[in-house]
Amino acid sequence: MKDCVVIVTGGSSGIGRACAIRFGAAGARVVISARQADRLKMVETEMLGKGMEVHTVVGDVSNEDDCVRLINETLNRFGRIDVLINNAGISMRAMFHGIDLKVIRQLMEVNFFGTVYCTRYAMRDLLKSKGTVVGISSIAGFQGLPGRTGYSASKFAMQGFLDALRVENLNTGLHVMTVCPGYTESNIRQAALTADGTAQGESPREEEKMMTSEEVAEHIFQGVVKRKREVVLTTQGKLAFYLRKFFPSLVDRLVYRSLEKEPNSPLK
Repeated sequence: MKDCVVIVTGGSSGIGRACAIRFGAAGARVVISARQADRLKMVETEMLGKGMEVHTVVGDVSNEDDCVRLINETLNRFGRIDVLINNAGISMRAMFHGIDLKVIRQLMEVNFFGTVYCTRYAMRDLLKSKGTVVGISSIAGFQGLPGRTGYSASKFAMQGFLDALRVENLNTGLHVMTVCPGYTESNIRQAALTADGTAQGESPREEEKMMTSEEVAEHIFQGVVKRKREVVLTTQGKLAFYLRKFFPSLVDRLVYRSLEKEPNSPLK
C-alpha cells in the first residue's frame, strides 16, 4: 500500500477513521471525507502527528456534487486513485408500519447512492490503476433485520450493486470487495434514525463487548492487500452468513429473538 492513494468516506470516526489510520500507517496517501469538519480535522491532526500523508474533504456522500468534488480533489492532489473505501453510512431502528418514508429515502441516499456516486466518478481512475472498490456492508446486507427495514434494504442494494460490478469487471483487473463487519464498536447506533428521522442518541447494545473498529480496519486492510472477494466478521456474523444458506427460517427466528432483547426494542 505504500504510496497508493486511498479514499475513505465516513472517515471522521469509527471504522472509517480506523481504516484511514491503518492505511496511512502502511505508507498510503489517504483522503478522508465526512460531513463534520471538526471531527475530520481531529483525525487529520492525529494522522499528521504520526507522520502520515492525509488530505481532508468535507462533504456528504448523498450529495452527488460533493462526491464529484471528493474525486476531483483527490486527483488534483495526488493524480491517481488506487483504493476507494465506501464506508459512510447511517442506520435506523423503527418498525416499518410507523416510519416516516423520508427515513427510508435518506438511508438509500447515503448507504446506496453514496456508494454508487463515489464509485462512478472514481471508476475511470480505478480501472487505470486496476485498483480496489470496497463496500462496507453489514449482516443486514444478506439477512433482513426486523426494525431495520430501510437499513437492510440499503445494504442489500449495495451488495447487489457491488456483486454486479465485480462480475462486470472480471476481465479488467478491478478488485471489488464487500465487508460485513457484524456488530462493531462505533457511533452508528447512537446516530441511528428513529421513526420520525431523529437520532436515537444512545446505543441499545454493550459497545465495549463488540469487535473494535481497529480490528475491523485490520481485516479490511488485509482483504485489500490479498484482494479478497468478501470479508464476513464476528462469530455472530459468520453464523448468520452460513446458517441462512441451509436453515433460513431458523436464522429468521434467532435474529428476531436477538433484536427483541435489545433495550427499548421496537419489536416489543
